[in-house]
Amino acid sequence: MAEFAVNTHRFDPYKNFKFRVKWDGRYVAGVSKVGALKRSTEVVEHRVGGDPSTSRKSPGRSKFEAITLERGVTHDTDFEAWANLVWNVEAGLGAEVSLKDFRKDIIIEMYNEAGQLAIAYKVFRCWVSEFQALPELDANANAVAIQSIKLENEGWIRDREVVEPTEPSFAGG
Repeated sequence: MAEFAVNTHRFDPYKNFKFRVKWDGRYVAGVSKVGALKRSTEVVEHRVGGDPSTSRKSPGRSKFEAITLERGVTHDTDFEAWANLVWNVEAGLGAEVSLKDFRKDIIIEMYNEAGQLAIAYKVFRCWVSEFQALPELDANANAVAIQSIKLENEGWIRDREVVEPTEPSFAGG
């Protein structure tokens, strides 16, 4: 396993409010919330006849939870365009799904307080399983209209090429 340099000056964990999402080689505008990256592995229990009356446990299949992306409603059509690759009513019978390109790999990047790239994850073979074009509208509310997509995926890994940045200092010296 690779050894990584540790920043001995950083004691605080990274904050969750500086991030960007990238697909098709470019950053997606206005993403304000990204769901958690979560993996779970099923437990397979088994017992050998000569063992005591307890079960043994071993790992089974792993699955990756869907990731939800949210952003304010604007004229940018990135969410809708991707959702339409999975199912587009205007495409006509037999052509509702763009099988060639409805899946995309995405990158989720986290930044430190100084705006330096600190951590990145690559998420593989994503596709839109839910698309919310508009939220519930309420004339008495005082809120931003949010649209969202739910991305099914086939796994993610940490991008080990992204190393911990050298943090800036304002100390004279």
